[in-house]
Amino acid sequence: MRKLFQSALVGLFVLASINSRAQGNSEVIGKVWTVNQANKWYGAHKWLSGADYIPSNAVNQLEMWQADTFSPDLIDKELGLAQGIGFNTMRVFLHSVAWKEDPQGFKKRMNKFLAIAAKHGIQPLFVFFDDCWNKDPKAGLQPAPKPGVHNSGWMQDPGQPASENAANFPGLEKYVKDILTTFQHDKRILGWDLYNEPGNSGKGIQSLPLLKAIFTWARAVNPDQPITAGLWDWNFEKLNAFQIANSDIITYHDYEEPPMHLRVIQLLKSFGKPLICTEYMARPRNSRFSNILPMLKKEDVGAINWGFVEGKTNTIYAWDHPIPDGSQPAEWFHDIFRKDFTPYRKDETDLIRKLNSEK
Repeated sequence: MRKLFQSALVGLFVLASINSRAQGNSEVIGKVWTVNQANKWYGAHKWLSGADYIPSNAVNQLEMWQADTFSPDLIDKELGLAQGIGFNTMRVFLHSVAWKEDPQGFKKRMNKFLAIAAKHGIQPLFVFFDDCWNKDPKAGLQPAPKPGVHNSGWMQDPGQPASENAANFPGLEKYVKDILTTFQHDKRILGWDLYNEPGNSGKGIQSLPLLKAIFTWARAVNPDQPITAGLWDWNFEKLNAFQIANSDIITYHDYEEPPMHLRVIQLLKSFGKPLICTEYMARPRNSRFSNILPMLKKEDVGAINWGFVEGKTNTIYAWDHPIPDGSQPAEWFHDIFRKDFTPYRKDETDLIRKLNSEK
């Protein structure tokens, strides 16, 4: 959820190292898709376009998925908006705490979500673990959003230091394998993003054991859908090398301006596999629909921006620039639609619709 590559020049040197490690990595787990397999899968899809999605009435993943606050009617309305601008995928975060509290109910809610998504022509990319934001997720009533604070209630999964404690791994393994086994042949699902921004929140290389573990668990199930974990910081050389070597398709985050973002695409294309940008679009940073989305379409890179409907996550506000009185920022950071479901900028939704309608 933060910026990705600070320097394309640094990226050139790091990519060479990643390439070397990835090609001869002794820690490749299971049978990773070949370049041909990955491109055949990608070629069977229309250009992938969508957003990172959480309902506007949820402050975090737990509020989205817990029984008391799961909101299928609202999800239906909001995914209808997505369909209306031509989106065909949405990246959606799960949470192990919600599963632990009610495994069967959690899977039923996932199935309900998938039914709603399929109704609107949307194949979600589900996310398991996450190293971003608050460290201590708890079941039950979730915190109210802090006025003007970006993602004030978002929860890490499994948390911090929980993600570094191997004693937690058996329980997490049950969770991951249960979900993957249940949905491993489900054609309504685009794929599985196993770990969002491993190493964030100051964890660094301490996230590698859990990253390796979840790839091991996923390969043991061997779902029909591709598995991946997105690159997001050139500085994490070992993490990046492992992610590249073990991902069936390459996913990444980039909130930079077009020239830098294009360089990242050019570097990552050297691996030969399809690319999906699973986070972009932060208007004040000049990562916009107007200058990034056409480039991603031209480069045949899947495009999933952060933010959809203005809501409790407060992602209209910038990461590090809170507005304590909760007033509107001069320019929205993320999100596409207002609370009343009208576009924040009609020129943006017109562009998204236009690009998604083109062959």
